[in-house]
Amino acid sequence: MPNATTQPPGTAAVPALLQRLNRNADRSALITAGPVHPDFPGGAVESYRLGNGLQVLLQVDGRAPVLSYNVWFRVGSRNEHEGKTGLAHLFEHLMFNETKHLPAGRFDQLLERAGAETNAATWTDWTFYYENIPADQLPLVVRLEADRMRNLVLRAKPVASEKEVVANERRYRVEDDVDGAVSETLWSLAFTEHPYHHPTIGWMADIENFTPADCREFYKTWYAPNNATIVLVGDLDRAKALRLIQKHYGAMRPAKLPELAIPVEPAQVGHRLAVLERPTPTAKVALGFRCPEFSHADHPALSVLVEALTGGRSSRLYRELVTEREIATDISGWASTFRDPGLVEISATGRGPVQPEALRDAIERCLASVAADPITDDERDRAVARLELGFLRGLETVGGRAESIGFHAVVIDNPVGSVARMEAIRALTAADLQEVARRYLFDRPCTAVLVRSNLATGAA
Repeated sequence: MPNATTQPPGTAAVPALLQRLNRNADRSALITAGPVHPDFPGGAVESYRLGNGLQVLLQVDGRAPVLSYNVWFRVGSRNEHEGKTGLAHLFEHLMFNETKHLPAGRFDQLLERAGAETNAATWTDWTFYYENIPADQLPLVVRLEADRMRNLVLRAKPVASEKEVVANERRYRVEDDVDGAVSETLWSLAFTEHPYHHPTIGWMADIENFTPADCREFYKTWYAPNNATIVLVGDLDRAKALRLIQKHYGAMRPAKLPELAIPVEPAQVGHRLAVLERPTPTAKVALGFRCPEFSHADHPALSVLVEALTGGRSSRLYRELVTEREIATDISGWASTFRDPGLVEISATGRGPVQPEALRDAIERCLASVAADPITDDERDRAVARLELGFLRGLETVGGRAESIGFHAVVIDNPVGSVARMEAIRALTAADLQEVARRYLFDRPCTAVLVRSNLATGAA
């Protein structure tokens, strides 16, 4: 892990700056400096915290007159329970609506006029909002983001409207989409106790039954400064940025965050199977094997192993099933990057008349063959090179760096964790990959979703 220091390199004036900012500040607005991580691409990542718990992470990079402003909340579908699934995702939509100071639609109009790119995303462990902006528009963005974090208006009509938008999104992305239905089925079958069982978009009945009161309670509970991290990367003046954040966020009061008892998923005993019939021209298969959380020491090796097996045309499963045997048209794989243990997913789409059972059998035979024919140094090198290329590309822009900093701060409590992870990946050997294959894939319980085409029957 990169070394952290208590002072940014070359910023001996920071204590004096904070003394000036804090001179007449209320307790909730007092700013303290935290660890600094000097060894991050683009420059040191500095950490600060307001008295109300708001975390602020800054990277000063003046190479271009642009900024990325992220606000990350530690809430996603992991924080939800039966009957109230999908609220975190619904809020991603609601946050672009009316506030006490702005009518609906004005937020987007102001940012568009300022030349900003803005969007949001929700997943299992987090929700985040971002603006990529010209550097001189920072005051506008801080004001707008602080306003909707504190002053969102949740009236019945806009809540009903956004519920319908999300319901249609669910129909399009899950109910009428084969891949979406497969993913939802896989996770709901693989997890019985942990909230990763729930889809982030929510179950349809829950979406339809949300009330404005549900939304207000969710907002009051989770959209609080002590549950948020601001990430600011780019051409910024440290003093001006901190002064703006203190001015607009400092009066917010922290919330009493729920002490959630997230259920530990029981060990899986035996294989699990779901068979779907869908109007798809070819068979599909998705397999899931339990894997550790993103922060686990085995996770980098699992990621490289999955890349060696499924990443690109030179990967082992692609060569075996697509190129040589011609029973599949594509292969994909992924080790979940979640705060809690998740799944290694391996998916394939069949070619021509191949049935899903035959495709599943071929995938499992190929995985089992790794025991006798281990991953080679050459396969390991190609997989590491692909992951390193993705790592470097992700950090080319201020937006990419801000997202990496925010994601790692929220999921593993280390804003520059991507650097240590990449170092761990580079140090792996082919023997390390063989060890995690033995630990997580060989003769382990598997959750499988098979998709058969019902086009021949004329079913809708």
